[in-house]
Amino acid sequence: MEKLQISLIGVPIDFGQMRRGVDMGPSAIRYAGAIERLEAIGHTVIDEGDIHVPNAAKLEVHPKLRNLGAVVEACSQLSMLVNKAVKQKQFPLILGGDHSIAIGTLSGLAQHYKNLGVIWYDAHADMNTADTSPSGNIHGMPLAVAMGMGHEKLTSIGGDAAKIKPENLVIIGARSVDAGERALIKEKGIKVYSMHEVDRLGMTAVMEDALQYLKDRKVDGLHLSLDLDGLDPMYTPGVGTPVPGGITYRESHLAMEILQESNMLTSAEFVEVNPVLDTKNATANVAVELMGSLLGESLV
Repeated sequence: MEKLQISLIGVPIDFGQMRRGVDMGPSAIRYAGAIERLEAIGHTVIDEGDIHVPNAAKLEVHPKLRNLGAVVEACSQLSMLVNKAVKQKQFPLILGGDHSIAIGTLSGLAQHYKNLGVIWYDAHADMNTADTSPSGNIHGMPLAVAMGMGHEKLTSIGGDAAKIKPENLVIIGARSVDAGERALIKEKGIKVYSMHEVDRLGMTAVMEDALQYLKDRKVDGLHLSLDLDGLDPMYTPGVGTPVPGGITYRESHLAMEILQESNMLTSAEFVEVNPVLDTKNATANVAVELMGSLLGESLV
């Protein structure tokens, strides 16, 4: 594959949800050898380090949005760094942190791609708002925010317009979807491959169909947002919201390999690695192994 200049950006934030520890995710992924693995493939890795995440207690508090001020500040910083990376013809690779960081990632990308495609590899749909969320956790809201729904301080990061179109979004691996999210998926006609489809059709058919669907919409960029809880927790125990019955380790490698072969990918993020909940850094190791498959690692 084409050798990339990768801009590696860590976002050590755990304020988008309630379980502490996921802020150490970027460090765990680096410790698992992410940079060395990508360089061995032939890519150039520019490690931008970690953004500064402010003290949530010193920023805006909202009754229905947990740690709103801290999430807005962190995602605003991330948006600028992603914007800068794309301007410099680099491949943004973001390490989380909880999934609220996707608000910043997508807002940075949207400043360059007018018809951005998104593959959301996740057990959850992540499209709640303050009105529909049972928890107030912003890591369950980034897709709603990216489509222009939610608190204005979130939706206005990187500009007031919606960052993605519902028809350019594909969710893969969903198996825990809240009632408000189900209604929104139906209303917007969002393409979802739940675990039922993965089991029934197989991962090859799911990925090929998803990529053709996005090609038909003439997307001008493709972002992968991979939550490690998309995999079954037997492979990724170190996640904050594990849901049994997920995608297998081998199916995930296959999905990454098919995505790499498509030559469509322009950015990626790996989120929700929580070393506090992990076993011998297993989840971070899986993240790094999947990065390898995604970015061209080959046995021959």
